[in-house]
Amino acid sequence: MDAPLWTETHAPTLEDLPQPEARERLRRAVDEPMNLVVQGPPGVGKTAAVRALAHEAHDDPENDLIELNVADFFNRTKKQIRSDPRFEQFLDGRSRMAKRDMINRVLKESASYAPMSGTYKTIVLDNAEAIREDFQQALRRVMEQHHRTTQFVIATRQPSKLIPPIRSRCFPVPMPAPDDDSLEALLADILDAEGVEYDAGGLQFLTDASEGNVRKAVLSAQRTANEADEITMSSVHAALGEVGFDDELKTLLIQARDGDIRDARKTITTLLDDEGYEGQELLQDILRVADATPEKFGPGELPRLHKIAGSVDLDLVTGIDDRLHLTHLLTSWGAEIRNEA
Repeated sequence: MDAPLWTETHAPTLEDLPQPEARERLRRAVDEPMNLVVQGPPGVGKTAAVRALAHEAHDDPENDLIELNVADFFNRTKKQIRSDPRFEQFLDGRSRMAKRDMINRVLKESASYAPMSGTYKTIVLDNAEAIREDFQQALRRVMEQHHRTTQFVIATRQPSKLIPPIRSRCFPVPMPAPDDDSLEALLADILDAEGVEYDAGGLQFLTDASEGNVRKAVLSAQRTANEADEITMSSVHAALGEVGFDDELKTLLIQARDGDIRDARKTITTLLDDEGYEGQELLQDILRVADATPEKFGPGELPRLHKIAGSVDLDLVTGIDDRLHLTHLLTSWGAEIRNEA
């Protein structure tokens, strides 16, 4: 889709969030700034909720909201971190600094800056479930030192991964998957704003297909509207079926089996970064496509794939680098097949 994404053009306000408890708790944080742990499954709107909070709480949210994705640090080399325009001002001339010290310095410097408007700024740490314990200890000290001028918001799928001193300093904000009625209402508001015709069957089909993933539901609605100019059960089914990636996934599996892991990795990167796949969602589609085309694989190859996928599924739940874990699946599977040949 070349047009702006509806997840951006229709970014929610606090009142738009489809989770009543989250709305209430974030509204309280506007009037009484506090550190937060925003917790919930992928795609339910954790980051969007934090941005909505910042726009409500700050006169200059563009400057007083600082977003740091954990993957920006832990999945990148020191050279990549130093050359990132967001961080290079903090790390200029510090090429010998250890990666852990680089991360700590960026965090401390970001927290130490005075807010551009009002009395405090907000720093959000996204995908925080993979922050190592030593870095969490450093984060705790920064939170203590700058608590008067900085609100820290930690967004995570797994709050249990946070150390007790962090959790004790933060007010929990659960972000569950919204119920079907709330998600349908959200989609209807967006479609009304876009002038797209829809019926109850189309909204229900979108909601069922998204399985509580708000981002997936909104982007599926946009994709269907672009294809059919209306949202009905048949148009949603046709549009989403037509824009699937089964052919790419078939090619990816053949590449992995034949040892062409470089091209397979490129496909994974494209699907994760450009097409909005979540790691577990992509794993499920890889297995579905493999099972639907058994004629393309030799005896025993599909059971091997499923066996390795079991451990990779756990890695996707507990880790943050979906690309790494899915590449491991394909590399290991292809190597086992070729070793047996």
